[in-house]
Amino acid sequence: MKDYLISMFVDNELDIDEKIEFVENVHGNKPFKDEAVEFLVQEKLLQGGMAVSLPHVSIPMVAEEKVGRFQSWFLPLAGFATAMVLMVGVYLSNPSPVVSPIETQHRFVIYSPDVSKVEIVGDFTRWSPVAMEKIGDSGYWTAQLSLSGGEHRYSYLVDDGRQVADPTVLTYEHDDFGGINSIIRVAGSL
Repeated sequence: MKDYLISMFVDNELDIDEKIEFVENVHGNKPFKDEAVEFLVQEKLLQGGMAVSLPHVSIPMVAEEKVGRFQSWFLPLAGFATAMVLMVGVYLSNPSPVVSPIETQHRFVIYSPDVSKVEIVGDFTRWSPVAMEKIGDSGYWTAQLSLSGGEHRYSYLVDDGRQVADPTVLTYEHDDFGGINSIIRVAGSL
């Protein structure tokens, strides 16, 4: 069975032909339908956060005359234990929410008059080069980027990719590729 269809359906990533295939599978295959419904219930729990009701735990009915003192307290305890196991399972499958950091505008400036191109790379650009803007004929290059609070590593790439550390920042480290990354600390995280 094409189980990937369930995931794609839950994430709304199916084209119309795949939706038709999914509906046909749901109507023609009870285990597939049950699994799809189970995943949708899990998705509902994840989207609703932890402040949702627990899934109903079904405890078989026992004739009153067969319920002894042991069973009369054990069945509710077993139901509670099952609910706790389900809660722990939901908690472990749903990673802690990431607290959104406060983003701060940070201006990067480098004096490099003899080059035709300057880019900045760093953890805040996912190490993808971002072009810097030349400031007239002054020899200065600038970029203003949004940075989250915390420690950041970066360097400049000039002309053909030559790596240059920020000369105005005293804290640096050698990277794994023989270059030097400048390290700055930005205030302002939640």
